[in-house]
Formats: sequence, structure tokens, C-alpha cells
Amino acid sequence: MNSPANNFLSRGGRWVIVQSILMTAVIVLAVIFPGDWTRLAVIAIGVGLFGVGGYFGIAGVFVLGKNRTPFPQPRAGSKLVQHGIYARVRHPLYTSVMLASLGWALIWQSMAALVAALTLIPFFHAKARREESWLREQFPAYADYERRVPRFVPRLTTKDLSL
Repeated sequence: MNSPANNFLSRGGRWVIVQSILMTAVIVLAVIFPGDWTRLAVIAIGVGLFGVGGYFGIAGVFVLGKNRTPFPQPRAGSKLVQHGIYARVRHPLYTSVMLASLGWALIWQSMAALVAALTLIPFFHAKARREESWLREQFPAYADYERRVPRFVPRLTTKDLSL
């Protein structure tokens, strides 16, 4: 019989633990080691990144609905979501955390938090690769979706730029 600990680990629990540690590090390091707060342009860029990250996160949670899980392995019985923000990027929640973390570090002008935030980029690339292998196993249509939709950064088209 699978114990809760084995289920946690088999679904990718180690990824969840490391992600939680890195996200907490970004928040705490910014507060403990803030910058001098004199670069208003850096703060403005940080607020912008934080806001865009918030948008990706809210849009991702809204569209994913009950398919959402902290684990990289998809829930049994879940559906492949390809609409809404998921038609633009495959991992909007990861994009959200990366952008919001970079924004937070810039708002606080904390070099320590910035290093932790930048560490999230290769971490999420690795986590996404693992998640995508499980998604390909569970959803035959995922391979085509993967070819059409970028992992983290949406492609801009002329339609996106028109007023």
C-alpha cells in the first residue's frame, strides 16, 4: 500500500519542497538584505514585473481550475488545458513565480533576493521538463501542444501589437 509520504514523493514532492524553499528565500532575503531604495526606475520595473507575474498567476489558476496541483505530475483524471492563458504559454504559473520573484527582488533592490530569484529560472526549466514528460505520458495530444505553445514566454504577433 502506498503511504502518503510515498505518494508525495512519487508525484514530485521534492520539486514542491525545493520550489517552496526558493520562493521563501526570495521573500525573506529581500526583507533582510534590502538595497538603498534610491533607484526609482528599478523599483518601477520591479512593480511592473510583479504585476505581470500576478496576471499570469491569476489567469493560470482561473483557467486550470480543479486540474491545478502543486505537483509536477498531473492529477489522475485531469484534462489537458489548452485555452485561455494556456493557449499562449504552457506553464503560466511558473512564469508567474519567476516574474513576481524578479519583481520583488527589484522592488527591494536586494542583490541576495535577486540571486535567489534568478535561481528559479533554471529550476523551473528543469521542473517543467519533468512535468512535460508526465504530461506526454498522460495526454497523447501534449506533444502537438508542446510544439505549438512556448514554455514560459508568449510569442508576440502583429495581432497582439495592433490597437
